[in-house]
Amino acid sequence: MKSTWFIYMIRTAAGHLYTGITTDVDRRMAEHAGNGKGAKSLRGKGPLELVFQLPAGDRSEASILEARIKKLARADKEKLVAGSSEILRELRS
Repeated sequence: MKSTWFIYMIRTAAGHLYTGITTDVDRRMAEHAGNGKGAKSLRGKGPLELVFQLPAGDRSEASILEARIKKLARADKEKLVAGSSEILRELRS
């Protein structure tokens, strides 16, 4: 059985955006929030807020979309968080 992968974005207390992929967003958020298995770059940066998540198919598709999001300008990432379908279409093309 294939797992659905998700792309997610977290906003730190300082307003920085972190992008990642996972098969379970809730579990991953709990890991980032403090059980030691989260990204080192987020440690001590809380509280953390999940601001974006998107089903992305398989791991390969999720990784490709993650890389594309990470290359976006900050303003475009903020548009994506705000729900811009234009940015999402560009990412998926």
